[in-house]
Amino acid sequence: MLSRVASSLFWMARNVERAESNARVLEARLINALETQEYGKVALSDWEAVVEICASKLDYEEKGGSFTAEAAASYIALDPENLNSIRNCLENARFNARAVRDHIPEDFWYVLNEHYLSFRSEPFTDWNTRRIQTFLQDTQRLSYTLQGIIESSMLREEAYQFIKIGKWLERGEKTARVLNVMCEKTKEAEQEANANYYYWLSALQFLNGYSAYLKRFPPTMDPSHVIPFLISYEQFPRSIEYCMEHVRETVMKLENGQVSHYSEDLFKSLDYVSSEFMRIKFQKLSKEETGLFLDRFQNDLNRISSVFSSTYYFV
Repeated sequence: MLSRVASSLFWMARNVERAESNARVLEARLINALETQEYGKVALSDWEAVVEICASKLDYEEKGGSFTAEAAASYIALDPENLNSIRNCLENARFNARAVRDHIPEDFWYVLNEHYLSFRSEPFTDWNTRRIQTFLQDTQRLSYTLQGIIESSMLREEAYQFIKIGKWLERGEKTARVLNVMCEKTKEAEQEANANYYYWLSALQFLNGYSAYLKRFPPTMDPSHVIPFLISYEQFPRSIEYCMEHVRETVMKLENGQVSHYSEDLFKSLDYVSSEFMRIKFQKLSKEETGLFLDRFQNDLNRISSVFSSTYYFV
């Protein structure tokens, strides 16, 4: 397979996953905004955390953005200058999909293109929070539909493997990012009533894990339960360990179970992350130790993405 085709498939998958993830985070925060009286001051100041999870807080502040519902929601959902805005993610996904139409199911292209043309035809200047919320729900449904098309009709060949690797890397990175921000926020708000409950509830909602969590743990939002669930619970498909195991498994399929001279660095990077999970899996980490682990993991994930790109000569 040509490297430019592999690159387009990989980034198409990452952009679709990123659009869905950011849409879910933003929608959950908009819903939680209706319950600010219950959670107090901590919920009113939480837009900073959402911007940090979905975009670059530094870039947002440099552009003079305010941490209000309307300003932050518009920036995350629609701002053309925000590289990670949902609008830009969908545009990039469509651009990548168009470049590889011969390698993806026809329905995938039709559904993505139709959705893109539909929302692009709307004037963004007069969008309010209610219209943004509808857009967020549509974006999540679009991602579910596209994933369903891939799983139900695509041949399990090289193109499929590059799509899956892009999806799992993006998903693992988002879980780590959410956890990292929430660890910081709970430390900053230790004196605030309900802060612990609010932030860990938000983490589960942002990662679509609240219902799954309640099936295994009581609704106490205890970080000693929530953090291991999101880091290493093997049955939860958004836990970091689950995502990284699937990345490694898919790379093995791509390489037919062989470690070649050109893929050696990639396997070393993946093995290192796996060993880190095994090292901390049965330890009770403090918030500080968890934060350090997540910082290391995000650096490791950036390295894996870089090594993966160089291994397959992405341009």
